[in-house]
Amino acid sequence: MTDLLLDRDRLAPGVLEVTFNRPERRNAFTKAMYGEMRELWQQVRDDGSVRVVVLRGAGGKAFAAGNEISDFVGNDDVVEYENWIRSMFDGLAALPQVTVAAIDGVCVGGGLAVATYCDLRVATAASRFGYPIARTLGNALSSPVLYRCAAVFGESLTREMLLASRLVGAERAYGAGALLACVEDAAALDAEVASLVDGIAQASPVTLRVTKQQLRERAELTEHEPPDEAQLLHEVYGGPDFAEGVRAFLAKEKPAFGRS
Repeated sequence: MTDLLLDRDRLAPGVLEVTFNRPERRNAFTKAMYGEMRELWQQVRDDGSVRVVVLRGAGGKAFAAGNEISDFVGNDDVVEYENWIRSMFDGLAALPQVTVAAIDGVCVGGGLAVATYCDLRVATAASRFGYPIARTLGNALSSPVLYRCAAVFGESLTREMLLASRLVGAERAYGAGALLACVEDAAALDAEVASLVDGIAQASPVTLRVTKQQLRERAELTEHEPPDEAQLLHEVYGGPDFAEGVRAFLAKEKPAFGRS
């Protein structure tokens, strides 16, 4: 079975569903999955028959629980790898189609990044969101990913996610405007997505495309990376905390981070 399932026209004509299919790992993203998504966005971008792209996770426990940490082991340049991943986020954001993240369960790390780069988000009430990396891996987000989270969830919740390592519940996310809807369960989520897709299908494609382009141009003005970004991230990923975070994660131990 593939880790990325595609289902076209099941919900409605012109709707492409993309399902992250690693439920045994809470749909954590592998390098191969990121590569498949990069290629998919390139294909979908020029496909005028696709009006809406819906992203979801398999298994009912997670949208996606970050990255597959073992992919970092033996990687000569983790910063380059992160930049490669971020280019996939940019490809997702640049799609002319409306993108919807249908979230049921944990949505953290890379999964949260994907959700924030979608146009719209709906979630079940039990879903939770965050970047608990200060307690797990000891790494840092790239500035554009951080800024995107702050644009969607607001700076206060973004600070709570990263500085306090707390996960934010769906009701709080809905109250902050990060979610279009917060529904009771998976069945209600499917109904909400179907209703949302139906409304989008009746909208003017020109209005949707131009609005997305305008918002994208605004984001590019406010979410670009600072000039010293690469140096900062190299210090983080080349430092002892990240090495300890990866070791502890793979060993299923609590990391012992330094105090420097």
